[in-house]
Amino acid sequence: MNASKSTENFIPAKMTHGLEELFEHAPTALDILDHPITKPAEVQLWIKRDDQLFLGRANAFCGNKWRKMAYNLLAAREQGFSKLLTFGGAFSNHITAVAAAGEHFGLETIGVIRGEELNAQSNDSLQFASDCGMQLHFISRSDYRKKYMPEFLDSFRRTYGNFYFLPEGGTNDLALKGCAVLAAEIEAQLGFQPDYYCLSMGTGGTAAGLISGLDGKSRVLIFPALKGDFLKLELQRLLHDAGMNHLSNWDIISDFHFGGYAKMDAALLEFIYQFEQNTSIQLDPIYTAKLFYGLFHLLEAGYFPKGSRIVAIHTGGLQGRKGFGMA
Repeated sequence: MNASKSTENFIPAKMTHGLEELFEHAPTALDILDHPITKPAEVQLWIKRDDQLFLGRANAFCGNKWRKMAYNLLAAREQGFSKLLTFGGAFSNHITAVAAAGEHFGLETIGVIRGEELNAQSNDSLQFASDCGMQLHFISRSDYRKKYMPEFLDSFRRTYGNFYFLPEGGTNDLALKGCAVLAAEIEAQLGFQPDYYCLSMGTGGTAAGLISGLDGKSRVLIFPALKGDFLKLELQRLLHDAGMNHLSNWDIISDFHFGGYAKMDAALLEFIYQFEQNTSIQLDPIYTAKLFYGLFHLLEAGYFPKGSRIVAIHTGGLQGRKGFGMA
């Protein structure tokens, strides 16, 4: 099965917006994960190397951010926008990805940041975004909860002029369309459909996109980077809005968030360094480290039937290591 044929329905027929590289890239590597844990578990484990999908400054526009934003950037260009506005926290991978994408493709960017105003130089993520040309606008946490209210967004239009709005995390229907390509791409590379997919979760767009692309095939295990019972409801909402609420081939594994978003401890840090030593692959402490920590725990506990074929998706986000003092 040819990978380009498998994804041809997702590639715009005619590209005239200088965005060709978003859609015409080669599939990212899909490698057997050479790690001691897979042998006693008697499974096959592949890692989808979307951390190798990147453009722009310092590889910040990469992985699932690339897939979630590709159709949004195309829509922005087609609708005549030259400015993007989005929301995120002070350590948000999404904020840095939007800033890097804007710089690369010549779009102005505005990042509305949750919490008190910080000196950009005191925060690597914000400093990076600022260096890419992003305007940073800080708002209170109470105001941040208004981020999807039309009248609240209108107040930013009065300040910054017209813009293309990207939701927090970049998650919308176009993001799901971009992430759905993963299912066809991986099946084309393997030549069969694996039994399980495993991936991390923030806002849920990547997971919802993958699930919709699979259309009931395989089982999807989702490892949230934050805690809260709302995550299942949010994923259900995304699938419902995409007309995919009939799909139930997924589970949220909620025991490995390490206390919440951007929180970690010595055990997770040690796991990151041990994983890199065993595989020569870097993980970020916010998302992918929690995914693989949880996945390895399930392997050790005998969660997967013997002979299972598993694909874990490395969604990138490695620029987030700098915020934790990691090389």
